[in-house]
Amino acid sequence: MKIMIIDGQGGKIGKLIVESLKKSFPEYELMAFGTNSIATSVMLKAGADIGATGENPVIFNSQDADAIIGPIGIVLANSLLGEITPAMAQAVSQSKARKILIPINKCNTIVAGTKELPLNDYIQLAVQQLKQFLES
Repeated sequence: MKIMIIDGQGGKIGKLIVESLKKSFPEYELMAFGTNSIATSVMLKAGADIGATGENPVIFNSQDADAIIGPIGIVLANSLLGEITPAMAQAVSQSKARKILIPINKCNTIVAGTKELPLNDYIQLAVQQLKQFLES
């Protein structure tokens, strides 16, 4: 099972995702992909098993991932203040992986119908979605 966690900027969302997934699924290898070295480092310190930084690792590993988890911006070109390149967004969007996206209503992107929840609640919902996927 190849589980990718993608985040950028300071890596806060990725850190919370990694910590929650490690508690719920310690048997799975978690792969952290940061758009910058700070985000990658933060996710590795949170317990990710391996990590890589930048556009090419995201593109390459999206091809055969089973699940990809991160903020909704990972499928939007030029989001995360420009850290998600069009090629990265396309690779994640076109991946056959199950994509579990955290609805962060920032950067002029609003997900209609979502409730404003604390970030930790969104992370727990993402963990539940991954659990359902793994059990199916």
